[in-house]
Amino acid sequence: MILSIFMKVNYNKIISQIEKIRTKNNVNWMNLLRLAFSLDPEKAGRIMSKINYDDKKISELLKKLSKLR
Repeated sequence: MILSIFMKVNYNKIISQIEKIRTKNNVNWMNLLRLAFSLDPEKAGRIMSKINYDDKKISELLKKLSKLR
């Protein structure tokens, strides 16, 4: 029981750390996106399209993974 509570607290601590890092990374990502579109909107759009395509594949795999519980 105590081990279970400790593990839950540890999970929450790690999740909080990930959240802080992702927040900073999201700002960096948006700055990069603004820069890309200001320098070459056509090329940036093509690259974003490819990223979006791969993100959709990742999302589908995550759905499958979440159903395995």
